[in-house]
Amino acid sequence: MSDVIDIAISGFDYPLPDNRIASHPLAERDQCLLLIRKPDGTLIDSRFDHLPSYVPDGAIMVFNNTRVINARLRFRKGADNSGALIEIFCLEPSSPADYAVNFASTGPVSWNCFVGNSKRWKDGELTMTLTINGRSITLSARRIDRIDNSSIIEFSWDDSSLTFADIISTAGEIPVPPYLNRPTEEADSRDYQTVYSAINGSVAAPTAGLHFTPTLLDHLRTNGVELRNVTLHVGAGTFQPVKSESIGDHLMHSEFITVDIDTINALAQNDGHRPVFAVGTTSVRTLESLYHAGCLIATNQWDGEVPQWYPYSPSHPNLSLKESLTALADYTRSSGNNLFAANTRIIIAPDYHFRVVNAIVTNFHQPQSTLLLLVSAFVDGNWRAIYDHALANQAYRFLSYGDACLLL
Repeated sequence: MSDVIDIAISGFDYPLPDNRIASHPLAERDQCLLLIRKPDGTLIDSRFDHLPSYVPDGAIMVFNNTRVINARLRFRKGADNSGALIEIFCLEPSSPADYAVNFASTGPVSWNCFVGNSKRWKDGELTMTLTINGRSITLSARRIDRIDNSSIIEFSWDDSSLTFADIISTAGEIPVPPYLNRPTEEADSRDYQTVYSAINGSVAAPTAGLHFTPTLLDHLRTNGVELRNVTLHVGAGTFQPVKSESIGDHLMHSEFITVDIDTINALAQNDGHRPVFAVGTTSVRTLESLYHAGCLIATNQWDGEVPQWYPYSPSHPNLSLKESLTALADYTRSSGNNLFAANTRIIIAPDYHFRVVNAIVTNFHQPQSTLLLLVSAFVDGNWRAIYDHALANQAYRFLSYGDACLLL
């Protein structure tokens, strides 16, 4: 593991001019560029709607079906809401801690949040008046604890017929990435969601999925590709660059994942016979985390979270994919659940051995980011040739609303 933790993040930098960052998506999602990297390193310029031509019959394609929530809430202090602006950014549920239960709650809930302009909000409640179904609703926010640089905020409202999902969808706004350098626009409510999003919880979109259309998904199915969903709720940590000189000093954020037992069984029975295409780095992290969770379960070390450095541990049992995922499926079934739920912190960096994923659909990522480390790990360190090619071609657009690449 020592070789991995000593990797210098400075080796994953590249020049990214502001004018290469896409501030808005294309009008037609699947008309963006697609840079294909073949196993021998050959690069092919294509278009995203040509993707099915590169996915073989019988392949398994896995999507992250998380849905971005209106996580940014703007309150004004004072009885007449004319005071200082306080911005509350919801990160993850605190009580109830389960995402689905929290969103379905009709009474007070609490969330771990970033608070903007926090110095102007010492104590007391913040309130906001909403109109839902023609009724006037008062939403209140109260800080009940502080954890490092975030706060635990309790939200309550005066209508028990409404769920927190109802409240936040009206009160909040979609939190577009900070590197877009623009406020949220009405169109982002549509553009910053995948067409297959289903499970509320993310504060950032799994952006590789933004290029898919219903027509393209149908094309893949017609070609004999098996489409499956997993869920990873993307946290604000996805925007954080690695600030330490070596990646060993970088603390990965924890993200919540769920995968149904049918998908776990399908991957266990596949055991490498059919290629697995992961749509986005979040799907990659989810699928690879399943393997390591199964290894922890098989060795009686499971505590609900896949640790950051576990894949590189000298004590790792290195089970086969089938052995690991069978243990995972048995554990899930014995718990009386059809859904495996966990947290993961794994960091996928050069020297990582991929156990589940054979191909990745992804966007172009920020310099010195953990996502770029993941790409480098998948292409045996040859990420720079891909990015140099895209930078040299002035048509390629980068980051969340930008173009895509297919890594085979």
